[in-house]
Amino acid sequence: MSGIWQALVGQDEVVADLQRAVADAESRIRGEPGPAMTHAWLFTGPPGSGRSTAATSFAAALVCPEGGCGVCQACRTAPLGGHPDVEVVRPQGVNYGVDEARALVKTAGFSPANSFWHVVVVEDADRLTDEAVNVLLKSIEEPPPHTVWILCAPSVEDVLPTILSRTRHVALRTPSSRDVADLLVERYGVDRAIAAFAARASQGHIGRARALATDEHARIRRQDVLRIPLQLHDIPSCFMNAANLISAATEDAKAITDPIDVFEDEQLASAYGAGSDVRIKGQLKRSMDAAIKELAKRQKTRSTRTVRDQIDRALVDLMGLYRDVLLIQFDSGVPLINEEMRPQLSQLARQGGANDTGRRLRAISYARAQVQANITPLLAMESLMVELKDPWIRSAIA
Repeated sequence: MSGIWQALVGQDEVVADLQRAVADAESRIRGEPGPAMTHAWLFTGPPGSGRSTAATSFAAALVCPEGGCGVCQACRTAPLGGHPDVEVVRPQGVNYGVDEARALVKTAGFSPANSFWHVVVVEDADRLTDEAVNVLLKSIEEPPPHTVWILCAPSVEDVLPTILSRTRHVALRTPSSRDVADLLVERYGVDRAIAAFAARASQGHIGRARALATDEHARIRRQDVLRIPLQLHDIPSCFMNAANLISAATEDAKAITDPIDVFEDEQLASAYGAGSDVRIKGQLKRSMDAAIKELAKRQKTRSTRTVRDQIDRALVDLMGLYRDVLLIQFDSGVPLINEEMRPQLSQLARQGGANDTGRRLRAISYARAQVQANITPLLAMESLMVELKDPWIRSAIA
């Protein structure tokens, strides 16, 4: 693959389909038939499959004069949301509400500035509330002539049927470990052995693999999570490990959001001409105070979401660990995600049966759903740790 499509790993069929759509988009501009192109798309794929990358690459190709050359200004700015004709929208809170949906409809109605198409990429479309979907439906079904909607979600089951019926589906798969390892070696110059470990440990999640290959802190954090099952000896240790997990997730989330918050604060102050030697008065000050309050609200919701995302990442690592335990218990011969931990995995496998491990996996899956459903993370993690220690406790209580 070449041009803008180089960013997609292990998605050859998807790239071929999107390239045909870009070619037919050019045909439609000339007034010719273009059946491979349509006005509304749904990109699905598991976390780390590159669905957002595919969506923004497709958007860039649509506004690129060369159909996705990968080097022009459009190709460099569109994936980052810096092109005037490509809107990349991410939820600032846990969900998209009605107000956000109305803003999207308004944005979609703008005419393109530099190209024929105006593309709106909606990431995490599974977080649209039912009411927000109702606001969007008419615009998705009958958008302005130059507007293209691209919605991203983990799977078709995560969006309402009314969305699915109005969009063309593009399904991405999890890249193979070999594809991810090759990417790390070729693009980032990572040592082959470390690349192989990162690709395996990330379970095909490209962004996670890059972090594990290039950031020692990420590797240490992951090891801390994977050691948790070996440290659950009694109720106090369960609560301590839950608190430690939440603390680590909060710290990592702050490392992500704090620089963004500082940049936004500086941008807002600059927009109002505020500074250490400038005093803002009257209506301008009231307007600035209102803007500061609104920005603080958005930053708080982003921080909350980022903490929950970091917790979910830890839970995915725990699921991978117990998946390996189950494979050892069944003597399956299937490659392990955490091969370097085989002695510890074997120890865990001897401490119970396959039914115990299955219950632990269900407990982790339930905890993930609780965290995403706005249950207090600490309570969800404390409950999970107790269940990991004693997977039958829920049955005993019932």
